[in-house]
Amino acid sequence: MLYFSRWKTISIWAIVALGLLFALPNALPQSWLSAMPDWMPKRQMTLGLDLQGGSHILLQIERQDLADERLEATRDDIRSLLRDARIGYTGLTGAGSSVQVRIRDAGQLEAAKTALAPLLQPIASSLFGGGSVTELDLDEPEPGVLRYTLTDEGINYRLGAALTQSIEVVGRRVNELGTTEPIIQRQGNDRILVQVPGLQDPQRLKDILGQTAKLTFQMVDQTMPVQEAIEGRPPAGSSVLYSTDDPPVPYLIENRVIVSGENLVDAQASFDQRTSEPVVSFRFDTKGAQRFGQATQQNVGKLFAIILDNQVISAPQIREPILGGTGQISGSFSVEGANDLAVLLRAGALPANLTIVEERTVGPGLGQDSIDAGKVASIIGAILVVVFMVVAYGLLGVIANIALVANIAMIIAILSVLGATLTLPGIAGIVLTIGMAVDSNVLIYERIREERRNGRSIIQAIDTGFSKALATIVDANVTTLIAAAVLFYLGTGPVKGFAVTLAIGIVTTVFTAFTFTRWLVAEWVRRRKPKELPQGLITLVPPGTTIPFMGMRRYTFLLSSVLSVVSIVLFMSFGMNYGVDFKGGSLIEVQSRDGAADLADIRARLSQLNIGDVQVQQFGEPNDVLIRVGAQEGGDNAEQTVVTKVRDELQEAYDFRRVETVGPTVSSELATQGTIGVIVALGLVLIYVWFRFEWQFAVGAILATIHDIVITIGFFVISGIEFNQSSIAAILTIVGYSLNDTVVVYDRIREELRKYKKMPLPQLLNAAINETLARTTTTSLTTILALLALFLFGGEVIRSFTAAMLFGIVFGTYSSIFIAAPLLILFKLRPDALDKEDKDTPVEGKAVAT
Repeated sequence: MLYFSRWKTISIWAIVALGLLFALPNALPQSWLSAMPDWMPKRQMTLGLDLQGGSHILLQIERQDLADERLEATRDDIRSLLRDARIGYTGLTGAGSSVQVRIRDAGQLEAAKTALAPLLQPIASSLFGGGSVTELDLDEPEPGVLRYTLTDEGINYRLGAALTQSIEVVGRRVNELGTTEPIIQRQGNDRILVQVPGLQDPQRLKDILGQTAKLTFQMVDQTMPVQEAIEGRPPAGSSVLYSTDDPPVPYLIENRVIVSGENLVDAQASFDQRTSEPVVSFRFDTKGAQRFGQATQQNVGKLFAIILDNQVISAPQIREPILGGTGQISGSFSVEGANDLAVLLRAGALPANLTIVEERTVGPGLGQDSIDAGKVASIIGAILVVVFMVVAYGLLGVIANIALVANIAMIIAILSVLGATLTLPGIAGIVLTIGMAVDSNVLIYERIREERRNGRSIIQAIDTGFSKALATIVDANVTTLIAAAVLFYLGTGPVKGFAVTLAIGIVTTVFTAFTFTRWLVAEWVRRRKPKELPQGLITLVPPGTTIPFMGMRRYTFLLSSVLSVVSIVLFMSFGMNYGVDFKGGSLIEVQSRDGAADLADIRARLSQLNIGDVQVQQFGEPNDVLIRVGAQEGGDNAEQTVVTKVRDELQEAYDFRRVETVGPTVSSELATQGTIGVIVALGLVLIYVWFRFEWQFAVGAILATIHDIVITIGFFVISGIEFNQSSIAAILTIVGYSLNDTVVVYDRIREELRKYKKMPLPQLLNAAINETLARTTTTSLTTILALLALFLFGGEVIRSFTAAMLFGIVFGTYSSIFIAAPLLILFKLRPDALDKEDKDTPVEGKAVAT
């Protein structure tokens, strides 16, 4: 394995050079990139919203609202069609998803069915594979009664059409704000995901997205005083609507619409030439201009109202006919308010109300702080790992570090080329990769040392070390890759970014270990012709270590059983400190503009807002405060109201650095997804390990991993660390790491089973664990060093995430030795378990007892 042809050498170095070349733009300032030649790559990694600031908003169309609107339209259609056909009816009512009407004259029943036949006409649909859709079904629950029921496919058709139109409208509104590279995409059957990076004013975005923007021009009913209509009953065909003023002014408005926003062709913010106040100038199309001109010509001297989403913006008097198809809307606007209204009118009205069910907003200041903290943590973590590898392996450690630099460069290059988004947990993925990347090299180096101690020559030891480590490294990394794949498929936002980074890191790690590292070692051997392997300054596990691990299994089983039971009892009794991801509510991080924050004052001010349970605590620096507001009983819209109230109360003295709002709908989904994610990951790993080993190995690996999960949950309960969506990522990473460690031990046990078929199982397990102990401790230490740097220097936002991973990795290492291996004795694994797959494997001599 140490021979490399010229084309292989060129290929390996070409890949490494391309990795360095495509990663380079991320280390250069933008001014330098613009001055570089055109053939040079200039694309940088896309930073997530948590790093560059911006807003992530998930909007949902309410299915029931569309159904109610369709039922209302059906009632109107029935009324109109029967009147046109001069058919008497009564009892036109709607309930649930149906509308029914009673035909007075039984002899006209067939005529009524004929008149109402257009309601049952199928609609051509380009959605859901094309074809036609029938919106209503007809049945007769009793003689003379016709009942029309909305079909599921009809509602789905309306929902799909409304979602498609809403995406277009939302896209126009967001693009009108002048933001760079917004993401607007469909999510599921009834949701729209809006991500706007670098947004300075997220509240403005929410205000614009939250309005349906149905504009109408209607006449003011002046036949009776509005107060009389409020106290009594409005005239038929009129309704009382209120203005946007504070306090609101009531108006009696005729229901008849003169012109609607559909007839607008343009709207622009401008200034009134007489008062210099901001206004919105508009222009109608030909049809709208004709209707508006006719209405104003017939109603000179009367008032007409400009209504937006059932609120009166203004109600001016018609002084003269407006025949040009143009006009202006005034209403005590600010310049920004006039601009926003113009944006809404130009973009068009939404076909249905959109509810914000999830919001994650990060201010640009916090994003930059996160970038700086991530850089510092990554650099410190890398330095710790690099120094340790040199101290532990000497020249081989230097080679591993060169491969590590190439590995990180390739990760960054792939992220840049793919346009993948780097998030704050993604930085954690890179730091974790730094720690785990040396695992493959450690496996190889320890195997080389072992082969050398067994009497092989330098070249034979190196060649055999790489060959025998290959299967172990592939098995160990595939299990982690499974966890990353599940995270990517079920995760959202930052969690998905973490999964992408981790998966790319696994692939590049395997590549560098078996190509680049091997080439460097081969080149060193060819040029220097060494007589002995380089030695490090320290040895964590001396050669020939014979710790009787299996003799401790009763005590470790007892310890793990007690800890697991305690964890379950604590979880059932007290539960975890669930974040807004899983129980709904709002999390708001603010920073005092002047000195330390006054927590007591914030609590007192927020307690007067009547927003339920509020927790206020210091978060990091003395001027940083974290505010948690419990889930609201009013649903998703009520969650947004809370954020608005808190912002209005505190914005004069505090900067809003981060806002996370999760409604009850999304929180329940995230909880379900998290549980499913862990179960799916365990199931896939069970299948893989069963396929690669024996059933005892598969079940043992899963039980050891479940042990780690249970203990980690107990850690969350005892520590009080908030359990959120990132915590699921931490648990799945622990699953991957624990399985990685377990598979390395199991792979050596499988190898020993093939060699020593007569050796008692406890003795064989001791030998396998002691032989892999140096690798286990070295890998754990390097990973812990990298994560420790992230925990200490990575910033407050990611500290709980890193703390859980640190704890889980310590117990993952413990379980691979003291739980996974002894379980094979409990399952009565037979020494000849692998005979079927290894009939031709020669049996070597008996090993020295350990």
